[in-house]
Amino acid sequence: MWRGWRDVLGRLGFETAALDAKLLAGHVMGMDSLVLATHEQRPVDEAEAMRLAELMQRRMTGESVARIIGEREFYGLAFGLNAATLEPRPDTELLVDLALSALPAGGRLLDLGTGTGCISISILANRSDASALATDINLEALIMARQNAERHGVAWRLDFARGDWFGAVPPGEAPFDLIVSNPPYIVSGVIETLATEVKQFDPKLALDGGPDGLAPYRIIAAEAPRFLRPGGQVLVEIGYDQGQSVAELFGHAGLADIVVHKDLGGLDRVVCAHHLQSQISRP
Repeated sequence: MWRGWRDVLGRLGFETAALDAKLLAGHVMGMDSLVLATHEQRPVDEAEAMRLAELMQRRMTGESVARIIGEREFYGLAFGLNAATLEPRPDTELLVDLALSALPAGGRLLDLGTGTGCISISILANRSDASALATDINLEALIMARQNAERHGVAWRLDFARGDWFGAVPPGEAPFDLIVSNPPYIVSGVIETLATEVKQFDPKLALDGGPDGLAPYRIIAAEAPRFLRPGGQVLVEIGYDQGQSVAELFGHAGLADIVVHKDLGGLDRVVCAHHLQSQISRP
């Protein structure tokens, strides 16, 4: 059944036509790719055929397979999605790698703009000694993040708060050992030029970084020192051409030991900085 849809998607120019068709057919039939490959002759009932046709129609509009299925794998874990969350992407796994190395034993981290919760949940799933506070301005995103945390058994170590950046942090929560964020960083005027599955289906609130793409980094740079312990670190994902700009913002804010880390493709992906001053984190 999936081969016919593969051909349809292929004629429409979908580069991942075969993979898309397999994933959607497997989803409808309750089979992973291996089982699907070994049961190609299994009869397909009318309900399954109709359901697959519906999902394929959604794919043909440009909606991603992950959104259609309702989840995306990240750091070896499956994360549920909804309309308020971005899809976790492999590039962000570098941020998790670095955070796991940066977080001290028994450490507590702050995840700003958590979305699906993929960053903080992946960290906690690999660090049983750690705890976190995850914030987001969108209630629906927080609901999904909580569901993902419960799914992966870390909800008891992960608190949630709704609000805009550091304004969501309850009094008395700071200071943190680590701040992580994958903030919106797309230049406002560029969003309409992005791929259909991004510009039409990803939440614009989670994409739009302002006129120069740097608006969230200015807030994080200015406020992070007040919310970090001396010696604590801030790690942010960035766009491929934002390494120097974000590093300069962090430097001007008094953060030190600033490093721009590259992803597997050789592109700037994460900026890391330390808070070295002995400041009181919050009144």
